[in-house]
Amino acid sequence: MPLKDVTVTIDLQRPAGLIGFGIPLILTGKSGGGPYKEYLELDAVKADYAEGTEAYKAAASIFAQSDNRPAKIAIAAYNSDDAESFTDVLGAVYDRDWYFVIITTDDVSDIIAVADVIEQRGGKLFAARTGDLADLAAIFAKKYDRTFVLYHSNEDEVAKYPEAAWVGAAGAQPVGSVTWKFKRLVGITADDLTATELNNIHAAGGNAYVTKAGDDVTSEGKVVSGEYIDVIMAKDWVQVNIENAIQTLLNNSPKVPYTDAGIAQLEAATVNVLRAGFNQGIIAEDGDGLPLYSTDFPSRAETNPADRAQRKYTGATFTFELAGAVHEATIRGTITV
Repeated sequence: MPLKDVTVTIDLQRPAGLIGFGIPLILTGKSGGGPYKEYLELDAVKADYAEGTEAYKAAASIFAQSDNRPAKIAIAAYNSDDAESFTDVLGAVYDRDWYFVIITTDDVSDIIAVADVIEQRGGKLFAARTGDLADLAAIFAKKYDRTFVLYHSNEDEVAKYPEAAWVGAAGAQPVGSVTWKFKRLVGITADDLTATELNNIHAAGGNAYVTKAGDDVTSEGKVVSGEYIDVIMAKDWVQVNIENAIQTLLNNSPKVPYTDAGIAQLEAATVNVLRAGFNQGIIAEDGDGLPLYSTDFPSRAETNPADRAQRKYTGATFTFELAGAVHEATIRGTITV
């Protein structure tokens, strides 16, 4: 893990009754393996992964997403000549500057193995695909918070890497500015599903690509556990940026004194990130258009003397309300005669 002196923890609380963030990493197998490498265009990928290889096809699906696509992608390969696997290369590159991982298989055992690593280590998201409802059910049983699955009943469409297209269409947009539902995927044909079939996919923790009102769009935009993808990303964005903001303050200051003035600097760095999150659409606003966040940083007098002796400042908190997104609407009309 990167060395740091700042740790931010966020608990997601729901009402009762109710970071290079866009970079995708493709993991694949290759004779002799392949180092972590970033690519700005598809032609550059071809130099290392020939057209027709699974890595090339996944990259092509990402780069096909027009203006929405990320500025760059990364690819790393395990040695297919040896007893290596996706998780071997994943562990070796986990701390590099990527956020989404895509693997060049829809084998359920490989999906679960990679998802287990992502769930344990955190800070990243895994985009998977499947055309098998039994496999989807096996993944759903794990209740992953950091894996999302795009189901398609047509194996030819599954082979086109629809999950990579989805990452390409939504993943590089500023966190908070988009929902993962209603996304159009260039190069992917919508699945022909009945309402019952679609509901069954959603109940099994999956997402689909369907036609609504004449447009081909992605459905729910949820991770396997049922949380929205954009909510997980918002949490990660706020955590990483507050950690970085305060670490930068500590690095660049002769010292941040353990006084009320020094504590105010820590709070100001936190507020600056929350304000940026509001401007990006992560944080909601009240009726007057003001951001719905707050901070509580105990004064020096309110801190523990033992913590002061150890130069540790603890007890600071912040809260904010997610802006969310409208995914459904019910509108009632009246006809008069």
